[in-house]
Amino acid sequence: MINKILIVDDSPVARRMLKTCIPKDKGYEIFEASNGQDGIEKYKELNPDIVFMDLTMPVMDGYKATAKIKEIDKNAVIIVTTADIQPKSIASVMELGAFTLLKKPAKASSIQEAIAKVELKINTLQEK
Repeated sequence: MINKILIVDDSPVARRMLKTCIPKDKGYEIFEASNGQDGIEKYKELNPDIVFMDLTMPVMDGYKATAKIKEIDKNAVIIVTTADIQPKSIASVMELGAFTLLKKPAKASSIQEAIAKVELKINTLQEK
């Protein structure tokens, strides 16, 4: 079951847009971080079920933050949200262990679909 979602993006507008796409009726607790370093600290503190991660940010980018979070928790579910959809960038984040990648601006349907896939994965793991 998904309870906590962390959104890591340096753009307050992007964070707000992403929040509006997350279903309100599920009771998710949503937290925010404005760069990769802040995202890592919040990950350690909150242990969220899903992290939405931007790639291009100041202080620490999403590539490094994704790698660090996966070091902390190899089972972390990181959904990358980025405008950078070059094959090399996509391959890099998938190699780092991202669950999936959504092109920005992400549609509400893609965000909800990604959350549903995570929910399915969690439920499948719990049944085993």
